[in-house]
Amino acid sequence: MLVHAIMTSPAIAVRPETSITDAAQTMLDNHVSGLPVVDAEGKLVGIVSEGDFIRRSELHTERKRSWLLELLTSPGTLAAEYVSTHGRTVEDVMTSDVVAVTTTTGLQDVVELMEKHHVKRLPVVSHGKLVGIISRSDLLKALVNALPTPVTDSRDQEIAAAIINELASQDWSRRGSIRVKVVDGVAELSGSIMDERERQAAKVAAENVSGVRAVFDNLVYIDPYIGVGIV
Repeated sequence: MLVHAIMTSPAIAVRPETSITDAAQTMLDNHVSGLPVVDAEGKLVGIVSEGDFIRRSELHTERKRSWLLELLTSPGTLAAEYVSTHGRTVEDVMTSDVVAVTTTTGLQDVVELMEKHHVKRLPVVSHGKLVGIISRSDLLKALVNALPTPVTDSRDQEIAAAIINELASQDWSRRGSIRVKVVDGVAELSGSIMDERERQAAKVAAENVSGVRAVFDNLVYIDPYIGVGIV
């Protein structure tokens, strides 16, 4: 799946000259924690997030250092921090080095970029101009749509056969003996397992079969050392 299939478009954006107050209020009004920043031509020039507003002189949350660290910190660093804690426009606090994706970027790459850069959203650009944004919530919506939806008119025997086939294809289920019975879409798992971790795996396998409405676990754990069943 590619970005264009799930991205939010158009994206809510602000300009570099937007005031800190207006940018913060836009985030609150739209229930978002970050905004792309674009110039007059719509070109992506930065991104601003809640994190850019947490160290502010108004909140008395400026960075505090010991006198020694303060002495060792360069004037340039101190000047940049002063701008970010006292600046009045988005341009003063935004991040200019933005990680962005295109409409044809795959979701695998999106997730890897989010994890690598510790971000919750990525601007989507085309020829340098902002065309949308993809966030964790967009990925969550895609997941919900991709998960199997129970089909009430599926025959119980077909559902049971699908569960059995899935279990048979997994190496972890071959050491035990798991039986499957389905009535009105409700799957009952019985028989034995040789490792407690197989219990949850078997339930997940059944839950992912189309038509399953619920799963009941009646599996018995067999201790591999003493050969005794433990309920």
